[in-house]
Amino acid sequence: MKQFLIIILLISSFGAFAQKDTSWATSGLIGVYGAQTGFKNWAQGGENSLSATGNLLLEAHYKKGKNIWDNMLIFNLGTSQIGNGFYTKTEDKIELNSKFGHQATKHWYYSTLFNFKTQSLIGYEYPTDTTEVMISGFLAPAYIKFGLGMDYKPNKHFSLYLSPATARWIVVNDQNLANAGAFGVEKAVLDTAGNIITEGKMLKTEVGAYIRLVYEKDIFKNVNFATILELYSDYLDQPQNIDVDWQVVITMKVNDFLNAQIKTHLIYDDNTPIGIDDNGNGSFDRFGPRTQFSEQLSLGLVYKFGAK
Repeated sequence: MKQFLIIILLISSFGAFAQKDTSWATSGLIGVYGAQTGFKNWAQGGENSLSATGNLLLEAHYKKGKNIWDNMLIFNLGTSQIGNGFYTKTEDKIELNSKFGHQATKHWYYSTLFNFKTQSLIGYEYPTDTTEVMISGFLAPAYIKFGLGMDYKPNKHFSLYLSPATARWIVVNDQNLANAGAFGVEKAVLDTAGNIITEGKMLKTEVGAYIRLVYEKDIFKNVNFATILELYSDYLDQPQNIDVDWQVVITMKVNDFLNAQIKTHLIYDDNTPIGIDDNGNGSFDRFGPRTQFSEQLSLGLVYKFGAK
C-alpha cells in the first residue's frame, strides 16, 4: 500500500500542475459501492452477508497541436463476508496507463503506450472452510507493457491502439510462487527428493503484438457504457495462444451522487493455470488455462471532480 500512496501523491501533484496549463484536462472519480443482507429468526433460512467496494479513478489528458498524451490511474478494492466465514476479496486492481501520440493523419496517431497492472493485497484460495492458501500478492503478479504502434481516435469516445511491437514483463515478486511457476515464470528446478536446486525466476520477458480497444459513451440518458478489450500474442512462446482481457462497466445514474453499476471482467491468459476437477470429486486433477469471468452488481455513492 505504501507504493500506491506514493503514486497517488505524484498523480495529485501532477494534476494540480496540469490545471495551470489549458492544454491539460484533469478529472477524477471516487466511489463506494456495497450490498448487505441480514436475517433474524427467518424461517426460510439464509446467511447474513456484507460486501463493499471502493473505486478511485484519476485522469489527465493533454492535447496541443498534433500531440496528445492520455494518462489514467485506477484503484479498485472490494471485500465480502458470508455468515461467519472469511472476509474474501471480490476486486483488487491497481492499473496505470499512459499513452503519448503524434498525429499522422486526421484520425491516426503514431503512439507509444505504457501499461502497469498489479494488486494491493494478498489473494487466497480456500480449499476448506477453515484453511486458506496464498496464491497472489502485491507485485505477484505485476504486468508491465511498453509498445510502439498506431492509435485510431475518430472521436473522444473511441480509441483503437494497434502495436506490432510490444514488450511485456511478468513479475512474480514472491519466491514461493515463483518456485511453483505461477503466472508463467520459469519454475524451480528440483532434485529427485523434491529439494530445490535452482530457485524459480521472478521475471518473464515477452515480445509480441498488442491490441487495445477503448469505448466510453452515454448510450441512454443517465446510462453510461464503457469497455476495454485487450489482446496480446507473444511471438516468443506459442503466438497462436492469444491472451484476452475484456472489461465492461455499465453505470446507471440515480442522481448526482448515487449510481447503480454492473461490471463484468473476462480473462483468458495462457500463463495462468487454473485447477480443473475432471471427475467432480472436489479436488483438482490437473491445471491448465481456463476462461476466467467475474460479474458484479452494486449500488453506491460517487463523487466526481474536474472536467473530462
